Amino acid sequence: MVPFFSARDVAAAVPPKAAYAAVREAFVAHARGEWTMQPKLYVTNYPAGDFRAMPALGGGHALLKWVTSFPGNPLLGLPTVTGLVVLSDAGTGVVEAILDAATVTALRTGAAAVIAADALGRRDSETAAVIGAGVNGTAAARTFVALGRSVSIWDVERARAEAAAAELGAEVATSQVEALAADLLVTVTPGREILLDEGALRPGQHVSLMGADGPGKAEIAIAEIARARVFCDEWEQASHGGELTAAVEAGAIERGDVTELGAVLVGSATGRTTGEEITVFDSTGLAIQDLAIAIVAYERAGELDLVRIDL
Repeated sequence: MVPFFSARDVAAAVPPKAAYAAVREAFVAHARGEWTMQPKLYVTNYPAGDFRAMPALGGGHALLKWVTSFPGNPLLGLPTVTGLVVLSDAGTGVVEAILDAATVTALRTGAAAVIAADALGRRDSETAAVIGAGVNGTAAARTFVALGRSVSIWDVERARAEAAAAELGAEVATSQVEALAADLLVTVTPGREILLDEGALRPGQHVSLMGADGPGKAEIAIAEIARARVFCDEWEQASHGGELTAAVEAGAIERGDVTELGAVLVGSATGRTTGEEITVFDSTGLAIQDLAIAIVAYERAGELDLVRIDL
């Protein structure tokens, strides 16, 4: 009987601190070559949205995530992100668990945003802000709070920002301008509009760009990327389907200009070098991150009252 983790079950099994630790270790394992994954496959049905297939192998397990992104769904009363994660035993191929993909995605997105902020932000950073109070933005804010950092939230729909802030014990930014000025900034928007034009980021600031996770999306201007120290979760994905895509196509940056976060975490590459540097992290979302969350959840299956499926 295969355990099924609903959204509520995934959240119960993997609190934000556990997600942070697991995703950080996944970055490290991938950088060392211990965990592997193939490029994310997009099955597009634009302008409605897209489907994504994401496989990974590591830690004695294999994973496939089948997940969607349909930005117009909220207008229909439906979630933007839906799908399933299938976790298997890497030695036998036997299915071990099935998990709600949206919650796995939110947990690893929030964790990755804050891991990058911690690794690349100034040591004396005082303020943190999240722009976008949807599921994934709220997850990023929740991770900041869980790790003991105060955070403010801004959203185009103020009521949504207020609801998220009340739930988390966070603050509501008085304006987008105030939020954009935070020492540690996380943007989790649909990526349809540029938030950070050329010159928007000030010296010493860090931004984790989490929203532009597919072709045609962008939260930052190419010229602003070009004036910053640039980091990403994984070059192949980021240069072909992430925030960096347009900058690479325009010739503004190339492979040698971009450092993968995992390399910084294992000490094989340099992160921030001065307090004045602007650091930018482009996240496209990696299957190894989903694998890390799924493994933590699976290891706690015996503690939860889960639905079990006879395959």
